[in-house]
Amino acid sequence: YYHPVRVGEHLVVCPSWEEYQPQQSDVMLTLNPGMAFGTGTHDTTRLCMELLEKYITPEDSVLDVGCGSGILSIAALLLGADNACAVDIDLNSVKIAKQNAEKNHITPDKYVTYAGNIIGDEELRKKIGGGYNLITANIVADVLIAMAPLFGDFLVPMGTVIISGIIIERCDEVMAAMEKAGFKRTELRESGGWAAASFVK
Repeated sequence: YYHPVRVGEHLVVCPSWEEYQPQQSDVMLTLNPGMAFGTGTHDTTRLCMELLEKYITPEDSVLDVGCGSGILSIAALLLGADNACAVDIDLNSVKIAKQNAEKNHITPDKYVTYAGNIIGDEELRKKIGGGYNLITANIVADVLIAMAPLFGDFLVPMGTVIISGIIIERCDEVMAAMEKAGFKRTELRESGGWAAASFVK
């Protein structure tokens, strides 16, 4: 059921077992999601990737919170980011993300992974460090609300946060939590009953 899918203007997500002949401007992302979330077909992932394509700039340092298959952080690197850190509460997801980075010829010095929960784990937050230009978090509303006050610690001034995984009914709550944490919304997109948004601080 999982075939190559075009996302945004240039990204093409291709299962590792399929052949695909890219066009000249295509940015190919090879993926084997295993049991991890993130294939590029779900509205939340797609919305995030479209926003990434718009906001990523060369040499960016990217933090992917709730990385799942690693699709968003790997996409960021293929779009020109310099390095990425991928974090997930699920150890299996972290392992799959690392494998997918290798499939896309991303070297270990450019891709760091951690397993754990940034909300309750101060040591993990210290390991992740700061200085990120862009954070992407495709999770669920409750977790995003809990994380909102933490995002700023990881970011450079005027850094970007892209969040998704938000059902439309919870959208106002999440937006309010981000604004309360000092973020200014720059964009909101909706698709199939889901929302994604970008912010700066």
